[in-house]
Amino acid sequence: MKEILEILEQNARATPAQIATMVGKPVKEVQKIIRQAEKDGTILKYKAVINWPKLGEGDIWALIEVRITPQRGVGFDAISERIYQFPEVYSAYLVSGTYDLSILVRGKNMQEISSFVAEKLAPLEQVQSVITHFLLKRYKEYGEAFHIPKETNRRLPITP
Repeated sequence: MKEILEILEQNARATPAQIATMVGKPVKEVQKIIRQAEKDGTILKYKAVINWPKLGEGDIWALIEVRITPQRGVGFDAISERIYQFPEVYSAYLVSGTYDLSILVRGKNMQEISSFVAEKLAPLEQVQSVITHFLLKRYKEYGEAFHIPKETNRRLPITP
């Protein structure tokens, strides 16, 4: 099962027939494994990684470090759930270190993200402090490089 999921993680467009060939299993078995993984929540979503700036579009992204006070009996889970429910929050992670929660936020502009932090995130009772880092350039996401350097031929041409 793991091998099938790893293939789908790298290429969600791989067909069951292609996957079956790659793993040496019957197509029906691969289809059954995929359906079960979708049903039980192992496969959460199929996703395309889009290079929006290449089209001259794209939102502003910010990585926000949040220090929070854990709650008795639920720890960080309740406040983390409240935070990740905001539509601006793209990803949320409990982390070790100086801060407790790392969230990736997206907005149409810097003002939209600033408003989110000032009006929604920072006022939450369990939030002690936040540090916002605006992302300036994406190099790689989900294992895919966005800015592949052009190959340069550094060899001198041979002349007769």
